[in-house]
Amino acid sequence: MRATFKVLFFVNRSKEKNGIVPIMGRVTINGTQAQFSCKYSVAVELWDTKANKVKGKSKEARDINFALDNIKAQIIKHYQRISDREAFVTAEMVRNAYQGIGTEYETLLRAFDKHNADFARRVGKDRTKETLYKHTISRTHVANFIKYYYKRNDIGMNELTEDFLNQYCIYLRNEVGVQQSTIRLYCAPLRSIVTHAHKNGLIPRDPFANCYVSGGTKEREFLTEKEVQTLMSHRFDDPAMTVVRDVFIFGCLTGISFIDIKNLTTDNLVTINGSLWISSVRQKTNIPFRVKLMESACKIIDRYEPFRRGKRLFNFYRNGWTNVLLKQIAAECGINKHLTFHMSRHSYAVMAISNGMPIESVSKVLGHTKITTTQHYAKITTEKLDKDFSMLESKISDKMKLV
Repeated sequence: MRATFKVLFFVNRSKEKNGIVPIMGRVTINGTQAQFSCKYSVAVELWDTKANKVKGKSKEARDINFALDNIKAQIIKHYQRISDREAFVTAEMVRNAYQGIGTEYETLLRAFDKHNADFARRVGKDRTKETLYKHTISRTHVANFIKYYYKRNDIGMNELTEDFLNQYCIYLRNEVGVQQSTIRLYCAPLRSIVTHAHKNGLIPRDPFANCYVSGGTKEREFLTEKEVQTLMSHRFDDPAMTVVRDVFIFGCLTGISFIDIKNLTTDNLVTINGSLWISSVRQKTNIPFRVKLMESACKIIDRYEPFRRGKRLFNFYRNGWTNVLLKQIAAECGINKHLTFHMSRHSYAVMAISNGMPIESVSKVLGHTKITTTQHYAKITTEKLDKDFSMLESKISDKMKLV
């Protein structure tokens, strides 16, 4: 279908003052209209409605008509430039380009760059480096998807549709090869940026408003009590593996995440009713948590006291290298599981719930914002079932006598 494009000028007679009226412009594109002030005024009787210009050959008439011709030429240039880049052009986009408002310049990747730059400025205050890294990776995937699917370097915000998000999810699954839970993770910044653009009037509607990206049903792996005991009793020849094992076990006995263990200092050690506790705040959610230390956890703290630098309880490797060593540790101990540090947190939750600790208490220890998050860890193990059945049997067996 051929696009319709038109620029005309008129006077706003409702704004007449002492016989003088302001000159207005109007852009029409495919049924959409946008008006703007030309910043000129003229006597109402000097305006030629049919010719769209000022009557006569006076210096004032020549100057205003020249300015109007220049305005029209600028608008045509903006229209041609935007048409070369965008699949869908509106009168408002062209009007805004002429006025320098900038909404027509808003493309998805530029919006992503602004978002990430704003996010980076908040790191260390209410945002983390880890989350910024995830947003940066998400931006890279979106850019690669646009090149792959649309054969372009960027896409206008007004061009986004539900299909964009659907195809992006398919791309992440088939071309990048990530799991559904990771797809949802990469879609989160994208959706946030588009929603923000809609709320700020950069796009007329949120194209992803009715889209739902499932997080999948990924099973959270954990170690059984027997496997944890196997790790605790094994002697390693490599000192680095011993350090990683000890800190991993500390996580299994406390439920504290990798980054929060790394952040622990002596200031986080408190004595309550004669027992040693850790009191801190989760970096991820800024939620306070407290956990009572078991005897083995206290021994691990004491073991590494001579190696402290300042107040930090532990000095160990970054998360990536720690997980590499954990794979070697699992292999050496005969544990056939994909061991990662976060599994220590899962293992703590499962052991606590399986041994009768109320899920509300476990949620508090883990620093979860919602108890539904904790419920994901409520694994019904064979050992837990055996204990529950034994308890049930002890209560009702005397009442259930067969004659």
